[in-house]
Amino acid sequence: MSSQPQATPMDDDGRGWLAKTWAAYSRPSMAAMLLLGFASGLPLYLVYQKTSFWLRLEGIERSTIGFFYWVGLFYSFKFVWAPIIDKIRLPGLGTLGHRRSWMILSIAGTVAGLSVIATGNPSESLVPITIGALLLSFSGATLDISIDAWRIESAPTDLQANMAAAYSFGYRMALIYSGIGFVIADFANWNVSFAVMAISMGLTAGLVLLVKEPPRPEGATIESHDPLAVRIRKIFAEPFIQVWARYGRVMIPILGLVFIYRLSDFTMGVMASPLYADLGYTPAVVGGIQSGPGVIATFAGLFVGGLAAQQVGLTRSLVLGSALTLVTNGAYAWFAATASGGDVGLLTLAVCADNLAGGFVTTVFIAYLSSLVDPANAATQYALFSSLYAFVNKFLAGYSGVMADALGYVNFFLVTASYAIPGALLVVVVAYMMKRYPPAPIAGPKET
Repeated sequence: MSSQPQATPMDDDGRGWLAKTWAAYSRPSMAAMLLLGFASGLPLYLVYQKTSFWLRLEGIERSTIGFFYWVGLFYSFKFVWAPIIDKIRLPGLGTLGHRRSWMILSIAGTVAGLSVIATGNPSESLVPITIGALLLSFSGATLDISIDAWRIESAPTDLQANMAAAYSFGYRMALIYSGIGFVIADFANWNVSFAVMAISMGLTAGLVLLVKEPPRPEGATIESHDPLAVRIRKIFAEPFIQVWARYGRVMIPILGLVFIYRLSDFTMGVMASPLYADLGYTPAVVGGIQSGPGVIATFAGLFVGGLAAQQVGLTRSLVLGSALTLVTNGAYAWFAATASGGDVGLLTLAVCADNLAGGFVTTVFIAYLSSLVDPANAATQYALFSSLYAFVNKFLAGYSGVMADALGYVNFFLVTASYAIPGALLVVVVAYMMKRYPPAPIAGPKET
């Protein structure tokens, strides 16, 4: 992990930080990233937040809801099929471009998954909802692989924090829109809500057609005339061997940091919606707060996170993100102890504080993971890092319901907040070791 120098009033080229920030965010690739972030975020918000709320209202036990979170483990094994998406062009759709064709196919899968969920009734059987959620999760994970690769290939390394912020802005715009699902469910029913979301997801395919296909980085193409064994090695083995060889002994603490940095958010987040339901908040109230002031707080966190990474470096930004996580996630213990369904102001405060910290941490962590990969193997190596952290975090998050039942909401949120402390310590360890054992440099993607 490289730490950027302390921010100064003027950049090396004479521009102030405000001018530099404007120049970064006014690029066409940033607008495209915003659109793709929306398409990427919508499936995840629908399969987790909306489904878990629906299940709790139908009387499904918290432990079952926690285990249901495991359907998202497809996001944790993206690295298994990411090499295929990285190197193999889809027949028929290939004329759209390598990255865009995989995006279109993935969106079709998410529409199918949401359509299946829309036919379910959890009070009778969880089977249709589980099948739909699995299809939605797999397709959403595949879409993430393609979009992450597009992001890394479409901007140089020094703009990845800004790209991460734009991506996260779009991602959270999906939260605003998905909040409409709560309102539809309140005034119609959950089946209609998921059907509307399926149609909406299908419309995002049109967004993909508006973005520019990035140039393929050098070394990204597999030659068709190579022997089959050579092609298999290049697709499935070389990207993983390369990243391990590049970091050497520093790889162990890097993996530790990847595993634990977002653990607090994952474990507390899965019980947030059940907490709202148990405290007596209605879907319309929760959806309104999440889609209104909650999203404004998230946008503020995303912007500040991108600015912090640009001005003071990833190391300091990651440590600050851990501190924010500790405070805001820990505050949920107080919220659980004092709130009730009539305390709309308290719910707004809790959601906004958590979203502010979450937006900040999301931007700097995506930028950090992006800094670790070679653009020639963008989809595979980024999927490796993001899958590893998602696997550990989501697996442990599956026990959140069991923990909440055993500890109660107050102690549960205190425990999950404490996970931010070892994450901050690992940031410092990795930064020190990267200075002592620096990795070999890699070429960034071309300017577009």
